Amino acid sequence: MAPNIEFDEVNHLTQQATGKQRNVLVESARIARGTIQDVKDVSTQDIDALILPGGFGAAKNLSDFAIKGADATVNPEVQRILEEMLSAKKPIGAICIAPATVAKALGNNKVTVTIGNDSQTANAIEQTGSKHSQCTVDDICIDEDHNIITTPAYMLGPGIKDVAIGINKLVVEVINRA
Repeated sequence: MAPNIEFDEVNHLTQQATGKQRNVLVESARIARGTIQDVKDVSTQDIDALILPGGFGAAKNLSDFAIKGADATVNPEVQRILEEMLSAKKPIGAICIAPATVAKALGNNKVTVTIGNDSQTANAIEQTGSKHSQCTVDDICIDEDHNIITTPAYMLGPGIKDVAIGINKLVVEVINRA
């Protein structure tokens, strides 16, 4: 699932805006290569668990944490589904920078997440009301009280073989809790 919203396209070679726009839902379907739904049409009753993938889009399209840090706003439908998952005590996984969006959305609940050891981002997470826990790339952070599992992935990892270890642990943990 993804929000059905338009955002500025970024050339990831130059990190510059292209002047064009892309639809997040359409791009998500392209990347997933499968059936995908608008997040507004998904209820917690429809799913057993939720995993937010990382990448710049997670901190730009699901929230504006990439631009505003602790002052970010979470997409209303993403906010809703995260709150519903928390309330239903269903597992939430977040990878790479996506834990920052979870922290902003659920900070009033004092959730614990990790993005690794980047002090500036960790500080912004703490400013949301959430807690940050340092973690290595090959490990996961588990917030037992809130059923949230996070891993730093490319916030730390030098390569895919390194980030895969933590991501695999996260996926297994989320599935085991579902």
